Amino acid sequence: MKFNKWTLGLAAIGAVSLASAARADEAKLSQVQTALSDTTISGYVSSSANWTWSPGADNVGTSPAGNIPLQDGKANGFNLDVVQVTIAKPQDESEWAAGYQVSLLFGPDATGWNPSANSTGDSDFSIQQAYIALRTPVGNGIDWKVGVFNTIVGYESFDAGSNPNYTRSWGWAVEPTEHTGVLGSYKFNDEFSVSAGVANTLVAGINSRNTYDNNNAWHKTVMGSATFSAPSDWGWLAGSAFYAGMVYGFAGGTEGDATQAGNQVNYYAGATLNSPWQNVTFGAAFDYVQNAGGGEGLGGAHVNENIWGLYNTIKATDKLSFNTRGEFWGVDVKDGVGYGNGVSLTETVEYDLWANVVSRLEFRYDHVLRSASGSGVYLIPTGDVDRATSYGLYANIIYKF
Repeated sequence: MKFNKWTLGLAAIGAVSLASAARADEAKLSQVQTALSDTTISGYVSSSANWTWSPGADNVGTSPAGNIPLQDGKANGFNLDVVQVTIAKPQDESEWAAGYQVSLLFGPDATGWNPSANSTGDSDFSIQQAYIALRTPVGNGIDWKVGVFNTIVGYESFDAGSNPNYTRSWGWAVEPTEHTGVLGSYKFNDEFSVSAGVANTLVAGINSRNTYDNNNAWHKTVMGSATFSAPSDWGWLAGSAFYAGMVYGFAGGTEGDATQAGNQVNYYAGATLNSPWQNVTFGAAFDYVQNAGGGEGLGGAHVNENIWGLYNTIKATDKLSFNTRGEFWGVDVKDGVGYGNGVSLTETVEYDLWANVVSRLEFRYDHVLRSASGSGVYLIPTGDVDRATSYGLYANIIYKF
């Protein structure tokens, strides 16, 4: 065993023995081995092909298809979406358990995702999540996340392979994504659980701050949610989940400008329902966004949005499944500026031929039913476009490791 020069010097004058130093080094090594023994590495690589079009227009960027989340710059070609790597140590069952999770993103979808408040520009690398997981022995135990964590509302997530469809919904587009703060979760029993937390802002941004009042006051974002899981004696509904949540806080704007900065509130309700048919499941989601963007939007007026989503999955075989999503949205620009609504239909066929691989082919249709005050500007949940209708055909392959 090697010893550093300070240990050898102390041993020479009799201050320490080499045997005790060796035991100390072995103890440190044992602690490191114990800490690493339960560490896991996982993640995925996502790639896609995209063909989108809008009748009567060559530029799909001015249509709904050009504004679907995470599809910017991907029209009509082959794409690397993102590489995700997660390093984690889960909590054990002890009363004072501790662990951590770090999820890193590489590639185009990482650009501008959850940027640090001190960053000087966009890069193809970002931190999706990075938090310390702690448990305090109060009642059944409160589990804490301290750091950067995913939002608590929404039916879908950033990780496409965890969603029934490849392209994200309009509901996902208007929801928060990540927060920097503290989140506590408590499970009363097998049926009921709740979460509550506080964060810097509603919008993503590591170490971001509420700039509405030039950082002169303690204005933070608050959030809460509740989940109910149907018990086993509910027959074929057993295992179905019902969810409600809310996030309220600063959503952007210009520092010190009361007309351009402020708070947004997101209300969410969702359910995942089993059916009498074992291989058929249903889902539902509702998003209501009040004062979207936190300030004044089109025409200098506040924007409120509501989005309804319905999901259906039919698992035909162990490898083949059909996933359907339908959405209806409404965009209300206050002070008489206008109102717009529209529909979206997505059909995804998934056939997982290879082990650990998700392979999908998807068709998507988006259509604005009503324009804003007849002005020829069509409102969608993420802004306004020049074309009312778009179509998209997508192929997606994900390898999970």
